Amino acid sequence: MDRETLRVERARVADRARSLRHELDSLAEQQALTSHDDEHDPEGVTIAVQRAQLQGLLAAAERERDDLDRAADRLAAGGYGVCARCGGPIADERLTALPATTTCIACASASRRRR
Repeated sequence: MDRETLRVERARVADRARSLRHELDSLAEQQALTSHDDEHDPEGVTIAVQRAQLQGLLAAAERERDDLDRAADRLAAGGYGVCARCGGPIADERLTALPATTTCIACASASRRRR
């Protein structure tokens, strides 16, 4: 994984976050123009559910963007591709699939088994 690949991935995620933010803002505008009588307006509940879903997706995109920023910092500092738990290498295939990951597959698997 190189700096350019991380930059491209971060730009993709940032675009997704901007798009979700725009959709959320548009939904808020739409909601402001409609009745607030959710009890008698079935669309009111739908808009509230859509808003909650969009907020969750936006939060996830913003976390992913921040994780990619930290990955770029690790790359610049020489620590990218080193497992934060065991200090071993993170496989290139794992970094390709999950560029912001901080753990090798063995540590990630062990963490999931403990849950």
